[in-house]
Amino acid sequence: MSYQEIENPKTYRDEHLQVDFERGRVYLDSLEMVLTRKEYELLALLVDNTGEIVPRDVLLMQIWGYSREIRTRTLDVHIRRLRKKLGDHGDHYIETIFGVGYRFQRYREPRAFPDFATVLALTA
Repeated sequence: MSYQEIENPKTYRDEHLQVDFERGRVYLDSLEMVLTRKEYELLALLVDNTGEIVPRDVLLMQIWGYSREIRTRTLDVHIRRLRKKLGDHGDHYIETIFGVGYRFQRYREPRAFPDFATVLALTA
């Protein structure tokens, strides 16, 4: 848990994204994002469960009030729109767990791995 989360549990914040649950606002790289109500509710639910897989049927019930029996692609459309609005970070933040649901992942700087030639030179 970061200092920011302890200081204000009604806000999620990392290097790029800030979600203010109290005011219902989202900022990406310090710029306020324009989200529909459903996009915000979906992102907020995923962020509130950071690191946990949220099943499709839970998302459909919580956000749209749909029961498990209803077949719809609306969730997938909203996820695609959210990823697009999150820009280069969209695929990192929202992970698809095929056949199960979605998971929000906290931002983490990519690790730089040495190229194959460097590894061979070091082991020789």
